[in-house]
Amino acid sequence: MKTIQVGLTHFQDLNREIRECQDTELQLDDVNGQRYIGCALKNKAITINGTAGNALGSYLDGSTITVNGNAQDATGDTMNEGSIIVHGSCGDAAGYSMRGGRIFIRDSSGYRAGIHMKAYQEKQPVLIVGDRAGSFLGEYLAGGTIIVLGLNQEGKPPVGYFCGTGMHGGKIYLRCDTLPSDLPQQVSASDATKEDMDEISDNLEAFCQVFDLDKKAVLSHHFFVLRPNSSTPYKMLYTYV
Repeated sequence: MKTIQVGLTHFQDLNREIRECQDTELQLDDVNGQRYIGCALKNKAITINGTAGNALGSYLDGSTITVNGNAQDATGDTMNEGSIIVHGSCGDAAGYSMRGGRIFIRDSSGYRAGIHMKAYQEKQPVLIVGDRAGSFLGEYLAGGTIIVLGLNQEGKPPVGYFCGTGMHGGKIYLRCDTLPSDLPQQVSASDATKEDMDEISDNLEAFCQVFDLDKKAVLSHHFFVLRPNSSTPYKMLYTYV
């Protein structure tokens, strides 16, 4: 494993060193908000000690990035494959337009997490937030799965305002006792069935293993599932019938 002391290294120099490094495992120490770490990276494992800057793992294409700290905005922007694991919180727009792979956030995410996520055939992106997500979670969601566990929310809705606005594909799972009061009409919500929970079992297992959580305790709480409401689709907002 190669260790890089980052400090105040310019993000372009850091990313050039990461790309040119022949080691498949790298540890980045004293990271101070450098941007684009792991951009489009394939077949490497990066451990980040510190705070990762904007667009961490953007266009990621099969690598694993682990952050021992927080990450800023646009984590996993348009990522294609691989994993991003954050032992802390993320800023806004985590998973923006992601089309594959998994993002696990131990704590909370900011606004617009999962915006424009999409799926195609075997590419099924997954975003799991351990505590709370900000407003506009899953905005314009077209595919994939978002799960918000609300582990410190004591059963309250673990999301901000306007969850699922523009949603026209995929699913959002919320672990809570009551639904947000302002869900748009174009989103339908129901209690999660056994079949629904079976769909996310493997990803929850992986999340709990990564963050040393008791899966049985996590599953002991109630889950809702949000889907696009086919009876009032979003096309009604833009066309006349």
